[in-house]
Amino acid sequence: MMKTSGEEYLLETIKSFRGMKSNAEKAIEQISDNALHFSPDPLSNSVGIIIQHVAGNLKSRFRDFLTTDGEKPDRHRDEEFIEKNLNRNELMALWNYGWNVLFTALNSLNEADLLHTVTIRKEPHSVIRALQRQLVHSSYHCGQ
Repeated sequence: MMKTSGEEYLLETIKSFRGMKSNAEKAIEQISDNALHFSPDPLSNSVGIIIQHVAGNLKSRFRDFLTTDGEKPDRHRDEEFIEKNLNRNELMALWNYGWNVLFTALNSLNEADLLHTVTIRKEPHSVIRALQRQLVHSSYHCGQ
């Protein structure tokens, strides 16, 4: 059976996120535990901080994705950028939780949802636009 363009879009979006997550994890595996918290200068973020931020962002944006603003009241974004010196297991638990929230939301979407409007920081976005925004944001940080 042929897929509709919307179904294909959703499948490719999920595939892109999975690939991005996998590539980032391969890089993280190559970093020593101590280096997870290394920052070359005060204006740079460590890998640990980037993990905290990506996880917090995914959790906030994709929990109740279609029904609530993507910037949840219980998110404390500024705290994501404070070095907490979490160990590798703690960081990866945060990371995986955030990605699981994303994939649960993506797997629940259907073609009809793509043109619905969601809000991010009170700004309206089509679901397609919100997904594109997240792809760009996540790829930026995963590339760091």
